[in-house]
Amino acid sequence: MFALVVARRYLFSNPAQTALLITGVALGVTAFVFITALIEGLAIRLTADVTANSSHVSLEQEVRVARVLPARAADVQSVALVSTFQRRQIRAWGPTVALLRSQPLVSAISPQISGNAFLVKGEAVAPLAVTAIEPSALDAISPITTKINAGDADLGADGILIGAQLAENLGLSAGQPVLFRTDRGVDRLLTVRGIFRTGLLNLDERVAFLSIRTARPLFRLPEGVTNIEVKLHDPGQAREFAAFLRDATGLRVTSWQERNTTLEGALFAQAQTGTLIQIFSLISVLIGIASALSLSANRRRGEIGIMGAFGVARRFIAAVFVLQGLLIGMVGAGIGCLTGFALCSWLATLTKADGTMVLPIVASEGSYLTVFALTTLGAVLASVIPARSAARLDPLEAIQQ
Repeated sequence: MFALVVARRYLFSNPAQTALLITGVALGVTAFVFITALIEGLAIRLTADVTANSSHVSLEQEVRVARVLPARAADVQSVALVSTFQRRQIRAWGPTVALLRSQPLVSAISPQISGNAFLVKGEAVAPLAVTAIEPSALDAISPITTKINAGDADLGADGILIGAQLAENLGLSAGQPVLFRTDRGVDRLLTVRGIFRTGLLNLDERVAFLSIRTARPLFRLPEGVTNIEVKLHDPGQAREFAAFLRDATGLRVTSWQERNTTLEGALFAQAQTGTLIQIFSLISVLIGIASALSLSANRRRGEIGIMGAFGVARRFIAAVFVLQGLLIGMVGAGIGCLTGFALCSWLATLTKADGTMVLPIVASEGSYLTVFALTTLGAVLASVIPARSAARLDPLEAIQQ
């Protein structure tokens, strides 16, 4: 294609200007990649931090609401009373767990008994949010065993795991007995098997873990569970998976996004801000390409006039400038993607003294194909205006100038 040869000659005829133009495109693409990788990385980190110690999907029994029953007399109504003492529980939880295990999205399942209790030591009383689970699935939802700094995670028949702040408040240490009193009015002497520290005050001061076998008589739940917690391989699919489970089980299913609507709104606003920055970055690149090609067309008015005088088609002249834009866009976008990936990969290796990343950046989330395609297409579109201007140039007027 002869137009491509001419376009290359035009570009190589002024290498300094061409190099400067390609550098500008590459810098714009690098900025796009950096912003994308940073925003996506921040979203991944925030999601991981929020869900690190909690489930992605939670299943509970639906709330039983009192119903108005019809009566024989037209003006008399009676209400079906619901016991406030009876715990909400999932009685037939086995089939639900079997269903969850058959789903490829699920990475971990934890049937639990959740309730409220008190730890009593002398005159000191501390309220607790109790989570009773199978000892073998202790780390299924929250990695507790890795955070134990005293004792161990062997719950046994009478063991309890408590947070470091709670242990400090009550003056407890691993191996000590403590009186455990549930909201069902049942007391039992338990042994503090381990003390964990997560760094989250609500967990370290208010949460305790028991064996589900130990908890059943304490909370008067001989067969059911109060909730089933689920971890997914991809937390982003929690909302859709929760809708599927809601239809399949008839239970009350809540995704982590529903429990953290403020965070979801913040992530959405963050994504929109990043999109605006990306758009402005690409617009600046395209304006630079259009301006440079317009100057090139103006500088080559004489050559364009001669080509027109010799009968060269206007489509050919327009194609020369469009191909210049295509080459500049492709080369600049390719270099920008490579430098953006190198920059993001290097930034991802920078860590603080505690081992955490300086910037929550994920090099693989740079949207390289997207920015390459958008930049190349945008460069072609940006070259259309100078291409049409050059093609419409009157040969006689151009030669005279």
